[in-house]
Amino acid sequence: MTPTTTRSPSDTLVHSYLYLRRAIGLIGIGLPAVLIIGKLLVEGGGLQDSISAYFYTDMRGVFVGSMFAVGAFLFSYRGYDVIDDVAGNLAGVAAIGVGLFPTAPENPSSTAHVIGVLHLVFASIFFLTIAFFAIFLFRRTNEMGPTERKLQRNRLYLTCGVVIIGCLLAIAAVHQFLQAQTAAIHPELWLESIAVMAFGFAWLTKGEAILGDVFPTPAAVVTQA
Repeated sequence: MTPTTTRSPSDTLVHSYLYLRRAIGLIGIGLPAVLIIGKLLVEGGGLQDSISAYFYTDMRGVFVGSMFAVGAFLFSYRGYDVIDDVAGNLAGVAAIGVGLFPTAPENPSSTAHVIGVLHLVFASIFFLTIAFFAIFLFRRTNEMGPTERKLQRNRLYLTCGVVIIGCLLAIAAVHQFLQAQTAAIHPELWLESIAVMAFGFAWLTKGEAILGDVFPTPAAVVTQA
């Protein structure tokens, strides 16, 4: 006789949502490195000016596919109430928009310029929405009160959200005041990479792959095989 442990439907649903959040987080953490290293290995040449600029390299499929995957996962995400669903859907639309509408290339045509503006709008909505998730939505607590691990996660969420906002402000400042002086070091690429990785860490933490709560293991339901 081999004992087997059964899992209730509610436990299965919880695990599904944890794995969904972890998948979003892993894409966010891995995307910058995959694009940068992958382009160097496959195509050679130097760094691009931004993550979005990898659309114009051999890593286009990875970039677009990752944004569509993140968008699909965010569409599937359901939180505590309507605001979570609206924010998830908005971020999902924005992520897919980033993939569909590429950043403007050098010397763009009038059409490419309009598409580039749409890309900037979708990218801004995406980053602001995921910062909203990290700073506000992820830090909410149920009526039972926060555990010690939850308090630690809340600090990490807040840090990730602040990092995302800080990177957006730094990118805007570079574009406004320092673009010519800093072009050689690709500041937008590194700032975007930090923001995307902060997004990934927030969602990986929400999936409890980082600082997950530890509960006593309940007695397993054993059936006879």
